[in-house]
Amino acid sequence: MTSLDKPTQDTDQTRPDEDRDARAVTEAALFEAFGGVRGMVETVLPGLLFVAIFTINKNLHFAAIAALALSLVLVVVRLVRKDTVKHAFSGVFGVAFGVVFAMFTGNAKDFYLPGMLYTLGLALAYIITTLAGVPLIGLILGPVFKENLSWRTRNPGRKKAYAKASWAWGLILLAKCAILFPLYWWADTTQLGWVLVTLKIPPFLLAVYLTWVFLAKAPAPIDVFAEMEAEEQAEKERRAALAEENGEPAGGRHRREA
Repeated sequence: MTSLDKPTQDTDQTRPDEDRDARAVTEAALFEAFGGVRGMVETVLPGLLFVAIFTINKNLHFAAIAALALSLVLVVVRLVRKDTVKHAFSGVFGVAFGVVFAMFTGNAKDFYLPGMLYTLGLALAYIITTLAGVPLIGLILGPVFKENLSWRTRNPGRKKAYAKASWAWGLILLAKCAILFPLYWWADTTQLGWVLVTLKIPPFLLAVYLTWVFLAKAPAPIDVFAEMEAEEQAEKERRAALAEENGEPAGGRHRREA
């Protein structure tokens, strides 16, 4: 083997490692952004408890209060464990709105209505922001990847991946709404509840998987925080070198400038 062969072989060997690293970073970011397995479970449990209790005794008040109490317990558990509470809190607010709607109207199906409207609004948000050139999934994941909005102007391949992912989220959520809203009008509370619980996780997992596929094939994110730190370090080094050329300590120069 000649010396010219070695760099090529090293490159071929390191590229799979880089791809694996990029995929691992993408997986970690998606878990952080969407709550992972625990976040999905916490999203499902209150609605599952509501529909289970209502199926057994048809008691709207007891089912609604039990679902809300479970949501609060999940938040308390996260607080005690000092875990991230944003997903649990969002679940509490969702359940609380459902309880208020159902109690106000006296219709148990209205427990699910706020969540359904939120799903519809989120689907439209994904589609509209993508058409506007600022796909929502990029706004959500940009800070997680430490790239903020750099993908909009400096990383077109990544912007394209975010657009594809946002389209996937929007269309999947619209398909979910196309199933749920007719059931809201035509089915009874028990039927609607069990279908809604069944559709909690599979569409979500599909959207997350497609997002992972698109981003894993996209260019790496630009770490704008690392760039800012590098610029600050370079500026410090420039000032230190300038002070050394003038024969004075860098600290003394800064004190006089101040």
